[in-house]
Amino acid sequence: MTAPVDPTSTSAWAELEAHRASFSPDLRGWFAADPDRAERLSLPLADLHVDLSKNLVTDDILASLVRLAEQTGVAERFAAMLEGTHINTTENRAVLHTALRRPAGATPALAVDGQDVDADVHAVLDKVSAFAERVRGGDWRGVTGKRVTHVVNIGIGGSDLGPVMVYEALKPYADAGIEARFISNIDPTDLAQKVADLDAETTLFIVASKTFTTLETLTNARLARDWLWSQLAGKGAIADDDAARTDAVAHHFVAVSTALDKVADFGIDPENAFGFWDWVGGRYSVDSAIGTSLAIVLGPAVFRELLEGFHAVDEHVRTTPLTRNVPVLMGLLNVWYTNFLGAQSHAVLPYAQQLHRFAAYLQQLTMESNGKSVRWDGTPVTTDTGEVFWGEPGTNGQHAFYQLIHQGTRLIPADFIAFANPAYPLQDGGRDVHGLFLANFLAQTKALAFGKTADEVEAEGTTGPLVAARTFAGNRPTTSIFAPALTPAVLGQLIALYEHIVFTQGVVWGINSFDQWGVELGKQLALQIAPAIEGDKAALEAQDPSTKALLAYYRAHRSS
Repeated sequence: MTAPVDPTSTSAWAELEAHRASFSPDLRGWFAADPDRAERLSLPLADLHVDLSKNLVTDDILASLVRLAEQTGVAERFAAMLEGTHINTTENRAVLHTALRRPAGATPALAVDGQDVDADVHAVLDKVSAFAERVRGGDWRGVTGKRVTHVVNIGIGGSDLGPVMVYEALKPYADAGIEARFISNIDPTDLAQKVADLDAETTLFIVASKTFTTLETLTNARLARDWLWSQLAGKGAIADDDAARTDAVAHHFVAVSTALDKVADFGIDPENAFGFWDWVGGRYSVDSAIGTSLAIVLGPAVFRELLEGFHAVDEHVRTTPLTRNVPVLMGLLNVWYTNFLGAQSHAVLPYAQQLHRFAAYLQQLTMESNGKSVRWDGTPVTTDTGEVFWGEPGTNGQHAFYQLIHQGTRLIPADFIAFANPAYPLQDGGRDVHGLFLANFLAQTKALAFGKTADEVEAEGTTGPLVAARTFAGNRPTTSIFAPALTPAVLGQLIALYEHIVFTQGVVWGINSFDQWGVELGKQLALQIAPAIEGDKAALEAQDPSTKALLAYYRAHRSS
């Protein structure tokens, strides 16, 4: 793999520095002078309509940003990713989440490292689909012969954030009378509350861990297994012996893992394990077997529609010139805001309650991917990297943090997402509630862009100190993303859009967006500290003074 291009050494970077030096944003003036701005800067992306016109860029700035993408090799590295080059340099792996949504029979066939990727992907997808149909149709039953009514996914990170976000977004498509729940936190409260009202006889657990060694996931899986045994034995549904417990696990647990020996040791039949590959990063895995819970609850057809949405965006990025390439342009805008205008965070504001977990999902996707200070060749980065991604559905956010975005001192680019048709069309006194909801979506982007001048405030009759308080500077950048409805395909498009935004920024900055070594140190230290919590004196003495003091507090206040 070639060394990354230092973006600060390119002529495009110098152009952008020159633009910044003379930059004076004026969205009001730009729109007044250029009546075609909205049309020119609104682009199609599969089913999405993406309006970039309220961003703080001129045509010249956009042209320089596109040249930056060209000079740092964004398109070439994307092509390398698609063909299976090991662009994950620190782990010497291909990066092939895009292969998870390639349609059957796609040409040319994809073979990487001697592996027929297409055949393997579709074999697992078919296996997941067949299993999902067995559960949905009642052929798979619990140990006492009852149908499954609840599926509980046990995972963490990408094995949780993706499935729970998609489930919440697509709940209107759940048509089999099966509810999904998700356990991730090792805090025992999470599991205790999620299973409190469940019937063990009708509950199916999915343990999602590629290596079947993830501390949180395996701890919760063992707790869930204990709960299952206790509940079944307590009601006399099974005998309280090893053979009965083994049979219960076989009927109530499946796995998403490739560590078949560990799966078998846990008591799960390896035939009921659904695998994925080391070229699928956790935060890029919702369209793999990690989505087994979704295939069960929503149905295999809905899951495949989700994959089709992903693939449509992959094809857009692969085939569309950079000047019209929506994910690339949005990634470049983020570079402009981060490296030239000093933005440190980015808000994602869906005007759709179904997307209430979307910002949390994007936090892992964006910050675990691009929160790096070394480039893919091990050298230090030459620019700031990454942004803090955050958000909340509208209109809730309007009554919480929009004040800071409108009138605060920090530049916070924001993406607004909305849908023309709601999942639940309701009326209030004959008035379309969704229309009122979308009026807020449109009003917020308008207010952020154009603000309100002191003259306009005074014209309304306000005088004195209140004029300044009611004046809005405007020129707060937003991107508006519209779609006809939140369908499975549209959700796949939204997820893939942000995957490729992240990719674009990572290439420009020269970082490996597909490892996460920063996550590992805390895990390792937790394993060293756990014995100290349990009373191991040697482990306690090995800790630093602050940790020792905190451990002492814990031991003094923990009731037996």
